[in-house]
Amino acid sequence: MHLVPRICGPNHSFRIHVFQGKNNLLRKLPARLKGYKRWLPAEWRIVVLIDQDQYDCKELKALLEEAARDAQFTTPAAARAGQPYQVANRLAIEELEAWFFGDIPALAKAFPGVSPMLGRQAKYRNPDAIRGGTWEALQRVLQRAGYYPSGLSKINAAQKISQHMDPNQNTSSSFQLFRDTLRNLTAPISPPRPQRASPP
Repeated sequence: MHLVPRICGPNHSFRIHVFQGKNNLLRKLPARLKGYKRWLPAEWRIVVLIDQDQYDCKELKALLEEAARDAQFTTPAAARAGQPYQVANRLAIEELEAWFFGDIPALAKAFPGVSPMLGRQAKYRNPDAIRGGTWEALQRVLQRAGYYPSGLSKINAAQKISQHMDPNQNTSSSFQLFRDTLRNLTAPISPPRPQRASPP
């Protein structure tokens, strides 16, 4: 909720629909998109965001693309050059928590017991390549700093960290792609250039 206006600017409205995990999303998405296709205004856009987890990245993306195609939506992967698209599918690699490691200053501001120098450690330099699960890594970092002794509350932590995140400084490649996708989707469309008259 905090990040989208910071990425797109304050003049865009949005809604977030949360599913009960990846399998729930994959099961319901085809019917949901077909339902949207029947009434969605042409200027509205849909972004599907899902954790990669242990799935093969290409196979997971193919499932999302198939759901959009079957609902007769165009995606960036299927659009021809310059063709507008209404649905974009994006993956958080390997999990959404990688995006928090992509902004260590925000993590340290939300939880002052965490060192702002954490990002200098080799295992956190590439947030999308953290081994063993990023939410488990985040839980270990926060518990060592004295937070969530009985287990990480993902939603609570996400709300606290996202308040401080700077979309322009995040080092997670998957976050950067998500950010740039939102900006592309909400960028004003330039009017076509007038063509010069051919000489007689």
